Amino acid sequence: MLEIIDGRAQSTPVHILRPRPHGGLAQPEDTVRGIVEDVRDHGDSALISFTERFDKAHLTPDRLRVTPEEIARSRSLVRPELIDALEVTAEKLRSTCARQVTTDWFDERADEFVGEVVRPLSRVGIYVPGGRATYPSSVVMGAVPAQVAGVEGIAVCSPPGAGGDIPEATLAACSVVGIEEVYRMGGAQGIAALAYGTASVRPVQKIVGPGNIYVTLAKRRVSGWVGVDTDAGPTEVAIVAGEGARAREVAADLVAQAEHGPLGTHVLITWLPELVEEVIEALDGEVMHHPRADEVENALIEGGRAVIVSDLEHALATADAFAPEHLELVFEGARAAVDRIHNAGSIFVGHYSPVPVGDYVGGTNHVLPSGGAARWSSGLSVRDFVRHIYVSGFERSALERLAPHIEALSEAEGLPAHGRSVDLRFEDDR
Repeated sequence: MLEIIDGRAQSTPVHILRPRPHGGLAQPEDTVRGIVEDVRDHGDSALISFTERFDKAHLTPDRLRVTPEEIARSRSLVRPELIDALEVTAEKLRSTCARQVTTDWFDERADEFVGEVVRPLSRVGIYVPGGRATYPSSVVMGAVPAQVAGVEGIAVCSPPGAGGDIPEATLAACSVVGIEEVYRMGGAQGIAALAYGTASVRPVQKIVGPGNIYVTLAKRRVSGWVGVDTDAGPTEVAIVAGEGARAREVAADLVAQAEHGPLGTHVLITWLPELVEEVIEALDGEVMHHPRADEVENALIEGGRAVIVSDLEHALATADAFAPEHLELVFEGARAAVDRIHNAGSIFVGHYSPVPVGDYVGGTNHVLPSGGAARWSSGLSVRDFVRHIYVSGFERSALERLAPHIEALSEAEGLPAHGRSVDLRFEDDR
């Protein structure tokens, strides 16, 4: 189920640095472009048409938005244990987000000041996936940092089932975190509706949240018209495992990501060849007992790899070059190795820190950069929902002191009006 790669003779095995697998499915840019442009140009009619085509849900404009009564009622339709879990998830994440809050600052001097003011976005959209599974936790992951940031308008969209309804668990999560604006729409058409607006959907300033390849490409398509977070999905995990790692646990962690569906990347990195054999054997049992065994097996065959490296340092360098969405460090002394990792969406340290803890109640966000984007971007946080605006002010004496430098720079750059805008303020002195 795992492609075995002997990378001991290479500094970073190029096999796992190639573009992520797409299972023979060409990225559907043309399809996504058509959907996005159709919704932009035709609004509700296109949105409803695509929802019927892709989700098999027959909706009317007045049914696109979920009513407050439906959201409130959903709490009584799910197990109390789910409500408790969602409340714990929200509480833990809210505590983390509180540490991410930044405030205005000013550097005051005698005749000048410079600083930044922090302003929240006024309206954002949160995409919550559907399809193979229900993702109430994604509601919490998107809403809580936005709320802590001070965003006043938060709209959630999620694809409906064939009956036209969003799963009760997703609506219950909206109720738990106080979201009242929820739309029955998903895929590229849902992203387009949030970006451009329709008669029934008010546009937003920024769209965040994980999704499939269509959602990811649609977010890229509307980027520039609205803000978007980083590419979040398809899922990927790299597990650096060494002495003390338990094969069944490693196998279970690989399966936990593979069950998200196709197109993911699931990598074991180790300097212990015997561990590779043990993990592959353990995978057979884990996959066999999964309710979607065929899908999980295909996901591992398509995107699963076991990379044998020379030692721990080689393993960490390989993982860092790969820049995975999720990185597990499962070996003795793993905590000390965190300092050597620079590229990862989220790091999970030790035997008792599998990725699902972070997916749910660990206090970290599970909306994370994938596809190598962890090399330049970060997981969703309060910082994604605010803007930092520079503010500066100068008295006459400060400008007079700085004027020669401005003149020298404007002359070097061939922008004489820059210097002129300063000089004319002192013309009366001549």
